[in-house]
Amino acid sequence: MSGRDNPYGSSYGGQMNVSASYGAASAATAADGSHIKDTSTAGFTKDVLEESRRQPVLVDFWAPWCGPCKQLTPVLEKVVNEGQGRVKLVKMNIDDHPSIPGQLGIQSIPAVIAFVDGRPVDGFMGAVPESQVRQFIDKLAGPPGADQAAEIEAVLGEAETLLAGGDVQGAAQLYGAVLQADPENAKAAAGMMQCLIAMGETARAGQMLASIPEELAKEPAIQAVAKKLEQIEEARKLGDPVALEHDLAMHPDNHEARLKLAKIRNVEGKRDEAAEHLLLIMKKDRAFDDDGARRQLLAFFEVWGPKDPATIAARRRLSSILFS
Repeated sequence: MSGRDNPYGSSYGGQMNVSASYGAASAATAADGSHIKDTSTAGFTKDVLEESRRQPVLVDFWAPWCGPCKQLTPVLEKVVNEGQGRVKLVKMNIDDHPSIPGQLGIQSIPAVIAFVDGRPVDGFMGAVPESQVRQFIDKLAGPPGADQAAEIEAVLGEAETLLAGGDVQGAAQLYGAVLQADPENAKAAAGMMQCLIAMGETARAGQMLASIPEELAKEPAIQAVAKKLEQIEEARKLGDPVALEHDLAMHPDNHEARLKLAKIRNVEGKRDEAAEHLLLIMKKDRAFDDDGARRQLLAFFEVWGPKDPATIAARRRLSSILFS
């Protein structure tokens, strides 16, 4: 799926300023072309030595009169740009800046020297084919996508922490950045919809859900959001929670009213209270609604997730009721 076809693109635009950096593979870097730059003798330390401590840097030593250089440079630029920041390409015109190539013993061009951690580690000479350039970069930076995949997982973890802590805007920015890099990332799509729900934008979350490709919609994270949206829609039709509480104060065994109130408290985010109502029904009448309180609690668990504190606490109490 291309960025242009990304169904999530318009789902969070306007209201949220989505931008984040994956270090070398940031969206900003890709946009401004800074994977590639020219350098000088004065700029070599910063552009190559210091930068190579953050990511591998290829230095292309060339000259305007060099025919093979004109063949190699476009190939280098293409492969480096496709790498989305796995390596950086720095070009140095040896006619204008002869001292650095002289110090490195460059005697013929084109010559490409790879720097890592501030020192040269590998290189090649001549206008080699594209396949060899790719092999050289893979050897230097590892298999394509490996670093980005690790960074995406780290960003998703940070976004989840922010969302759990109530920083919806911060979480949305990170989820949006992941979707820019990987438009079909189910966890990021689910996280973005969770952010929209937390902001009260359930209609937009529903629109985003409807636009997700069929195969992606089968992912557990997306399914959990779909169920959450169903629970929200159902809770809207269950009446006034104040009236339900009043009814329960007068008639504590009105299990139907208690079940409705549990569903409402769930969508309000009051998970412990929602679980308490369902567990109370189970203690008093397991047969109510064909064990409906237990089935509803399990449905809550699916949306809350197995690691949620409310799930852990309620599951422990559920076990004591079932097996006491």
